[in-house]
Amino acid sequence: MKSDTSYEATDAQKRRNGLDRVWHAFGYSLEGLRAGWRETAFRQEVVASIVMLPLAFWIGQTWIEVALLVGAVLIVLIVELLNSGVEAAIDRIGPEWHELSKRSKDMGSAAVLLSLVLCAGVWTAALWARFF
Repeated sequence: MKSDTSYEATDAQKRRNGLDRVWHAFGYSLEGLRAGWRETAFRQEVVASIVMLPLAFWIGQTWIEVALLVGAVLIVLIVELLNSGVEAAIDRIGPEWHELSKRSKDMGSAAVLLSLVLCAGVWTAALWARFF
């Protein structure tokens, strides 16, 4: 067995049960959000979401519209975190250029782009329905 502390921490989490496991998983999630905050794109999207989330409750005319507006914003944040995770994993492998590393990073970037297109489409439709 490895003596690496990160391996031991992962192994310890697998042995936890119940609320102890949930509590530690919550802590790991907060660490992930802190790591995401160090990414410029994620910070920009969080700032935009601080404006957009309250607006969703004003623009949406039904709870379904509000849920779609909020969901579209949250999807952007989720996909950005996943993309940052993929990039971090690829960067850990090594700094040299490799076609598969490039493809992986490009696909993560494309996922972010598609989430932004989805968000823009949902918000455009909602604004159109509300004001025109």
